[in-house]
Amino acid sequence: MKILVFGATGSQQFNVISEGKKKGAEVIAATSSATSFEKLKQAGAIPILANMSDANTMQEITKGIDAISFMVPVSLPNPFDGLQYAKNVIDAAKTNGVKKIVWNTSGWLAPQKIGIPGEDVKLDISDYLKNSGLNYVIIQPTIYMENMLGPFCAPFVKNEKKLAYPTPEAMPIGWIASRDVSAFVVEAIYNDKLKADSFQISGLENLKGNDLAEQFSKGVGEKIVYYTQPAKEFGDILKPFVGEAGATGVASYYESLQKAIEFPPKFNPNMSEVLEKLPVQMTSLAQWTKNNKAYF
Repeated sequence: MKILVFGATGSQQFNVISEGKKKGAEVIAATSSATSFEKLKQAGAIPILANMSDANTMQEITKGIDAISFMVPVSLPNPFDGLQYAKNVIDAAKTNGVKKIVWNTSGWLAPQKIGIPGEDVKLDISDYLKNSGLNYVIIQPTIYMENMLGPFCAPFVKNEKKLAYPTPEAMPIGWIASRDVSAFVVEAIYNDKLKADSFQISGLENLKGNDLAEQFSKGVGEKIVYYTQPAKEFGDILKPFVGEAGATGVASYYESLQKAIEFPPKFNPNMSEVLEKLPVQMTSLAQWTKNNKAYF
C-alpha cells in the first residue's frame, strides 16, 4: 500500500506516517518546504517537495499511489483558495486511479454555510469530493488536544496555572488526540467496505471547561483552573505563527462561539458505532496530558 499524505509536517496529520507504517504501508509525505525533509524521514516517510496549489505537480506525484490522506491548510491568506487546493488533489487522484481518498476536515462540517470563509469552503470541498466518483471517507474531528500545546495555551499553564482556551467554560467538548485521528484516517484507508462515508469523531469524554481543567490537573499532577481566553487575545498570540489573515479567521470563529446562546455540538455520543467500523484505541484527556507533561 502506497499512501500519499498532505499536511504531515503539522500535528494534525503527522501521525498518519507512524499509523500507516504500523500497517506496513509505504508512506510518501508531501511538503512545501525542504526544511521538513529530515523530520519526515525520521518519522519513516519518504518526503517529496510539492504544493497543493500546483495542479501539474499533483498530477505527477499521485502516479502509482493507492490512497491519499489530505487536509487543507487552515492558515491560507485567502481561505477560499482551499477549494482549488482540494480540487487539484482530487482531480489528480481521479486521473491516476487512486483507490481511495481520505479527507481530514480539521473540524465538524457545518450543516450549512455560516459566513466564516474557512468553514464555508469546506462544504464546497465536500460537494466536490462526493461528486468526484472516487472512493472517499471524510473524517471530521472535534477540537484537538494538541491545541493545548500551542503558544496561546501552554505558557499560561506553565506561568499562571491556567488552562487558557477561547471556548466558553459552559461549552462541552469531546477533545480528541491527533494520534487517534490519524489512526481513524489509516483505518478508513484499509477498510475496503468504506467507499462513500463520513464520520463525525470525538473523544469519549464530553468536558466543559472546569471538567477539562480537572482532567488536565490529574495528568500534570497539579491544580490547573480553566480560563476562557478572549478571542482577540487568542488571535493576537496566533498571528506570528499563521499570519494575520489566518489568525483573524480562526479568532472570528471562536468569537462567534463566545457570543453564542446555543453551542454547536462537539461530541459524538455514538462513538461506539464509529469504533465498530474503525477500531481505534482512544486516548483520554488525563492520559494525553500525562504523556505531554513535559510541555507544561
